[in-house]
Order: sequence, then structure tokens, then C-alpha cells
Amino acid sequence: MRLKLIIAFLFTLFLTEISNAHNHFPITRDSEANILKGKVLYEQHCASCHMVNLTGAVDWKGVDKDGHRKAPPLNGTGHTWHHNDELLHKIIKLGFAKLMNNYEGKMVGFGDKIDDAGIDNILSYIKSYWTDDIYEYQISMSK
Repeated sequence: MRLKLIIAFLFTLFLTEISNAHNHFPITRDSEANILKGKVLYEQHCASCHMVNLTGAVDWKGVDKDGHRKAPPLNGTGHTWHHNDELLHKIIKLGFAKLMNNYEGKMVGFGDKIDDAGIDNILSYIKSYWTDDIYEYQISMSK
């Protein structure tokens, strides 16, 4: 009986660790490997709107021909760094349509294509473009 309790406890601990594995914030730019993985995913899923160099759409504060907001820059010159990691992660995973009522834009979620670790890697890659002061400010917000 005691062995079963120990096994059950260890199994529960294991499941807890798995469920919390990608719920860590802040997301840093400390791992070159994560940044490179993030770059690949960014180029695959994000660059078509936010541009390869993360500069966003031309005239990004305006609207496109469909009347939707354009993709902002992610390189630190837009407003991305004003948001904490939990929100940024949710935006990439779920898209704005699931986070905001009456959202009028094209930011869809990628949770069905990119796992949580991949989303974190994309954020590491994006943060690799930010100046140190912007990065430090955003990290402090995400703790």
C-alpha cells in the first residue's frame, strides 16, 4: 500500500511539473539555441505580416484595404514590449479574436501549429531585437 502511495505521489508530482513546464515567465533571450529555434518559427508563421526584420507592415498604425489594423513592428519600435510575457504568449497562441471582443484585425492564434515551448522561443527571438533598456523593463513586468 505504501509503495502505491509513493508511486501515486511521484506520478502527481510528475504531471504537475509537465503542466507547469511552459507556464514560466519571464521569457528571456539568454539561450542562443532558443533564439535560433524561435527565428525558424517566426520566419515560418510571423514574418509574412510582421516582416522578416520584425519592422511590421508599412504604415503599421493605419489600416489595410480591408479596414483591419496592420501588423505592428516587433523589434522594439512598436508597442509589443509594453505587454508582459503571459499576454504576449496568449496573443500568439490564441490570437486577438479570442482575447478581445469586437476585434478587427488579422492576428490569428497559432496554438494549433506551435506548441508552448515554440511560442516561448519566438518571444526569445523577438526579444533578441530589443535594446537592453526595453528588454529589462519588459522582463521586470513579466516576473
